[in-house]
Amino acid sequence: MATKLEIEIRMTIEDEMASNPLNFFELIDNIERLGLGYRFEKDISTALTKYVSLEGAPEYHNSLHSTALRFRLLREHGYKVSQDVFQSFKDENGAFMPSLLADVKGLLSLYEASFLAFQGETFLDEARSFARKGLEYVMQKTESKLLAKLIGHTLALPWYRRTLRFAARPYIDVYSRMEDSNELLLQLAKLDFNIVQSALQQDLVQVMRWWQNIGLSGKLSFSTKDSLLQCFFWTIGISFEPHLSDSRISLTKLATFLTVIDDLYDDHGSVDELELFTDSVRRWNVDAVDDLPDSLRLFFLALYNTVNEMAYDALKEHGENPLPLFKKVWGDLCQALLQETKWNHEKSIPELDDYVENGWRSSSGVVILAHAFPLRSQNITKEALDILAKDHHLLKWSSMVFRLCNDLASFTRESKSGETANSVTSYMYHNGVSEDVAREHIKNLIDDAWKQMNEARVSLEPQFSTSFTEAAINLARLSHSAYGSGDDHRIPDKKAKKQIFSLLMEPFPVTLG
Repeated sequence: MATKLEIEIRMTIEDEMASNPLNFFELIDNIERLGLGYRFEKDISTALTKYVSLEGAPEYHNSLHSTALRFRLLREHGYKVSQDVFQSFKDENGAFMPSLLADVKGLLSLYEASFLAFQGETFLDEARSFARKGLEYVMQKTESKLLAKLIGHTLALPWYRRTLRFAARPYIDVYSRMEDSNELLLQLAKLDFNIVQSALQQDLVQVMRWWQNIGLSGKLSFSTKDSLLQCFFWTIGISFEPHLSDSRISLTKLATFLTVIDDLYDDHGSVDELELFTDSVRRWNVDAVDDLPDSLRLFFLALYNTVNEMAYDALKEHGENPLPLFKKVWGDLCQALLQETKWNHEKSIPELDDYVENGWRSSSGVVILAHAFPLRSQNITKEALDILAKDHHLLKWSSMVFRLCNDLASFTRESKSGETANSVTSYMYHNGVSEDVAREHIKNLIDDAWKQMNEARVSLEPQFSTSFTEAAINLARLSHSAYGSGDDHRIPDKKAKKQIFSLLMEPFPVTLG
């Protein structure tokens, strides 16, 4: 049934592109929000390429909604589009026309589009502020519960920064209540959700079997079954598509090791032990673990064997050896975590620049993306591996978002326990400002990192696939989901458990026929 629905929707994409550009872009938007983008990836790419290459293609001077929607989707798909397309919506004084405040659909699209800004695009910063104020007013005055919910959802976190698979189910519910919903799309979205859910359940069984087989569960007092489930859940945020099962399973293994390491450096290791462990990882030599406690020796060997096996699989499939890159990123991670541990033990508060430069390395994002590269790429080259080893900007800025979102969520707990390694703490202390001012500054740094990623997305080197780029963007998106309601992403709270259950165990009822 899914194949039949796909064929019909594929034909609709082609027809709308040729006859009605606005309907075409709205169709793409709904396909992606419903979690179906991966099914129509080639169709959408081909249609967008054809659209932008058409001589006399419609200009961006129609409605605010159509202009903003086209702008956002084209930038999301790697096309260079100027912010000047919004100039026609400003008055003679350079301000957005007040009449636009009555265009709720346009304001929603403008607000969403503003999050695709590049560095220096102040025009889009103004657009975000203008749209937000207008939407907040509408949300207070509207009698439509559905509209208020949609606006509130958008203002809380824009679509572009939402984790795609986590956002699919809520949008399916909203879309089913829209008057202009496409019944074919809705049927396929529900069917696809169930298909993906089944694939995820099979992967989870494999991951749990692996965790039991490596024998660490009873050896480490700070590793739990709940943390394994949470690691798998967050990995879905990076790679949810059914055909990325190998990527999902491998990254869950890595995330489990990363969780243990994070706990180790945070709470369970002395500085002397951590220096020995860091040295073992940097040397990547089994002989270096003799001085470690038995539990850490076993853990290092499990990490060593798992990472080496991943490198072997990549070499076998691609003909290039990523192990030097893998060893480097693990060593850099442990060195950065050790530095944070020393700051905390010494009660030393680093300058913000020093903290941030160390912090994006300690976030684990670089480790995840370095291992995701061969898993999300059809071809890998030595040149690409060398580029990644030199702190590639896509890895850096995605990891920066990961680190700073973590800091915002963990600041209250860490400050109470006397920890000093946090960007909020650094900015407050060295600038003599309040917590609120510091938090606002860190949020601005997160926005800046996103702008860097947006720009990288449309000017990426040819060695890196769209799939790998999407993994980096997804990691940054995941940061907002993982740390949106608290800092302990390892042990799921009630809200997270409900989300996990919904994603993994609660299918949509589907009527076949």
